[in-house]
Amino acid sequence: MSLELLEKLSECVEFGKINQASPYPPQMKGQSGADEITKEALEAGIAPSDILNNALITAMNKVGQKYTENKIFVPQMLLSAKAMSASMAHLKPFFASGAVQRKGKFIIGTVFGDLHDIGKNLFGMMVEGAGWEVIDLGIDVKIEKFVETVQQNPGAVVGISALLTTTMVNMKPVIDAIKAISPDTKIIVGGAPLSSDFASQIGADGYGKNPQEGIVWLDKISA
Repeated sequence: MSLELLEKLSECVEFGKINQASPYPPQMKGQSGADEITKEALEAGIAPSDILNNALITAMNKVGQKYTENKIFVPQMLLSAKAMSASMAHLKPFFASGAVQRKGKFIIGTVFGDLHDIGKNLFGMMVEGAGWEVIDLGIDVKIEKFVETVQQNPGAVVGISALLTTTMVNMKPVIDAIKAISPDTKIIVGGAPLSSDFASQIGADGYGKNPQEGIVWLDKISA
């Protein structure tokens, strides 16, 4: 029974079935979604850590891989991330109590001057689904806010996003300020106009061409 529920939950997340009312995907219309199945799994006595590790993380890994291989695109990824978030809402009390351990903290924000957030939101949701606690600072995040949040969360990893060539240059002063107060803080950058060369030039520790690459990098540094 428990294995069956975990498989059903994993399938809901993989294909973006958020809840019973959700019409997507068409082949799962009318069926329970990630929301209902997570609740059912917890009521059946399945450990929250098993739900996270054996359903959510497994599903989001598949989603990330399919995206990397161009088998799905951003809209499908967003639906999967929303399904995962619906499930995570039931698990958050267990994270707060310490019953489930996370891999670490991940601070994410769009650099100052930039108001785009779809890529940041998608990556943040996928990172959460991969087992991290995500602190989302939003858009147009000033240097001081990044620095303050790093000071409040020792050991956290930082993600900085930009979508414009005019704002990606603002990443370097953010990185310099963070490294000045916390040289060991790991920083990953991402966004459409960036490249791995640019990431190296501005002093970032990692570059995520897509969410899956970013999560692979996070898993390496947390291992």
